[in-house]
Amino acid sequence: MDNMDNIDSIKILGGKQLRGTVDVWGAKNVVSKLIVASLLTSESCIIRNVSYVADTELMLNVVNSIGGETESVGDRAVKLTTSTINPLNPQNFTDIAGRSRIPILLCGPMLHRTGQAMIPALGGDKIGERAVNFHIEAIRKLGAKCEERSNGLYFEARKLHGAELRLEYPSVGATEQILLVAVLAEGTTRLLNAAIEPEVLDLVGALKMMGAKIEYMGERVFVIEGVEALGGFDHTAIPDRLEIASWACAAVATDGEIMVRNAGSEHTKAFLEKYTELGGGYKISDEGINFWREREVLQPVNIDTDVYPGFATDWQPPFVVCLTQALGESVVHETVYENRFGYTEALVGMGANIKLQTECPNGPCRFSDKFLHTAIITGPSKLSQTDIEVPDIRAGFSYVIAALVAQGESNIRNVKILSRGYEGFLAKLQALGVDVAS
Repeated sequence: MDNMDNIDSIKILGGKQLRGTVDVWGAKNVVSKLIVASLLTSESCIIRNVSYVADTELMLNVVNSIGGETESVGDRAVKLTTSTINPLNPQNFTDIAGRSRIPILLCGPMLHRTGQAMIPALGGDKIGERAVNFHIEAIRKLGAKCEERSNGLYFEARKLHGAELRLEYPSVGATEQILLVAVLAEGTTRLLNAAIEPEVLDLVGALKMMGAKIEYMGERVFVIEGVEALGGFDHTAIPDRLEIASWACAAVATDGEIMVRNAGSEHTKAFLEKYTELGGGYKISDEGINFWREREVLQPVNIDTDVYPGFATDWQPPFVVCLTQALGESVVHETVYENRFGYTEALVGMGANIKLQTECPNGPCRFSDKFLHTAIITGPSKLSQTDIEVPDIRAGFSYVIAALVAQGESNIRNVKILSRGYEGFLAKLQALGVDVAS
């Protein structure tokens, strides 16, 4: 992994077509959750196809800090052993609090193993409220007591039990939280309106390998029958569909050609449909997916982001940069995070024609008339060099694409955030022919 924690900014010379090969590995939003799941058992667990992004490193450090052991057991494989672990305390989160939201998912394993858990101050991307209320309410209903203190929330439970729970919104984090608590809770848990993202289902696969009794009933309903104990697992994480789409957008925006090795199309159907409509071309092979611009003139596209199996909200920022280069008017309606379009102000400063509105293009959604959650993009726009600060992972990648499209040299600050979602990011850019200076 690039040592990007020590890099505050990079300079990118635009106007180049990206050409070459990049590798993708296990999904950022799976590997860290599998690390959490390993704490549910005293037996050893092996995670394969590991991506060494910042969240992975941070969670491995947490496991070590509470008495567990982690070791490399081959190419992109990690073995975790937590035969004995210590209760959490604020010191365990010195490195991770404020930088990631993964620690909240430690509640289930820690309650089962030690009878105690805590939620410190959370970090992560500033793209919406992402309240922890769903998590807290669910943990309470499953039998834990919660106390709010100055440095976080503390939970205690002698015994956890099943319950019927319905999420107001199919939140990925809340769904994962409930699964991680319910698998060892006494009795049956019925979870309604659950998230069914591929990353959630991959976690479910690992839990079932451990001996968990989880059945997906369809219509966003999971039924979990608690068991007395879980065993280890040897699980290969699915490829990162969000990174796959990011490089595809970079290829079509710069009129280049990028082979994304180890990529699969199974979980990217909604993206590939819009990508093709835009004018992108792709070919799937045993090696991965090759992406390029099929049409000389990119076409406008209308998109509504949505929970899976819809168009993922994390695909939206890099795709919007592509739309600034399309001929005509595109409309992107964000329905997952209310403040996701904050990054577009910087794109407008580079010359993009993007207007935000509160109205919904296809009938009201939960953000109607409350937030600037619809973007109207008119193109093509000639982008100019800029000095810009990265606010979050996906916006950061979109800024990099914009800088690659723009004429002149752009300075991108706070670039270390990208290490949370993209392993070896600078090396990958350089392998594609990008002139990068730090």
